[in-house]
Amino acid sequence: MNRFSIKMNREVTKKIRLFAVIILLILLMTKMIEYTAGFYTSYFNENSTSDAYPALSQYGSRGNEVRQIQTKLKQLGYYNGTVDGIYGNATKNAVIAFQKNCGLTADGIAGPKTLLYLGLGSGSSSSSSGYSSNDIYLLAKVIEAEARGESYTGQVAVGAVILNRVEHSSFPDSIAGVVYQSGAFDCVYDSNWSVEPSSTSRKAAQDAINGWDPTGGAIYYYNPAKTSNQWMRSRPVLTVIGRHYFCS
Repeated sequence: MNRFSIKMNREVTKKIRLFAVIILLILLMTKMIEYTAGFYTSYFNENSTSDAYPALSQYGSRGNEVRQIQTKLKQLGYYNGTVDGIYGNATKNAVIAFQKNCGLTADGIAGPKTLLYLGLGSGSSSSSSGYSSNDIYLLAKVIEAEARGESYTGQVAVGAVILNRVEHSSFPDSIAGVVYQSGAFDCVYDSNWSVEPSSTSRKAAQDAINGWDPTGGAIYYYNPAKTSNQWMRSRPVLTVIGRHYFCS
């Protein structure tokens, strides 16, 4: 083999080695990028409390948001499984049942509106009162459905009753729990529930949250023109506002 051939072989060998090193570096960089992306995705799914970027939880999802959904559905009586942060069939079926009850699209996906109705999701940061913007929205929905057409004081009064129940030992300790408690409010089962709360209802909800209670501590109310329930009619009446009797 002459010197030219030897030199050529050395050049080819160097190029092959250089090419191999480049390929190896590319593979290492790809693995590092995948690992880093996976780490941060997992970290934020598990630990993020930011409401600016809500996750879309659905079958197969895992993480803290799923645990919150399971916990809320368990409180409301829709979910009987383990709060494990795994969005399986049991969680999906519980979400579907909740969505059907609320008049939402029953797709089993905990999207923004479903999370809003659960009191979770975007905009759920707590205020100084301890209630979130989603709590206030849900309270306003009940006021809109139950007291539309009543005086402003009468609307605040309906909101106050719900808040009084939250504080009462005989009722669930959250607005969502009180609102969705079985048989508590017929409006969640009828067409009224699909009506978005007006600005007046939202303001009434906020005033009730801020502590205005025109009822004097009532935990029940009824319209005598529409209620034949004798037990309800036997409750001590604290005050009458518009068409509603507010009772203890």
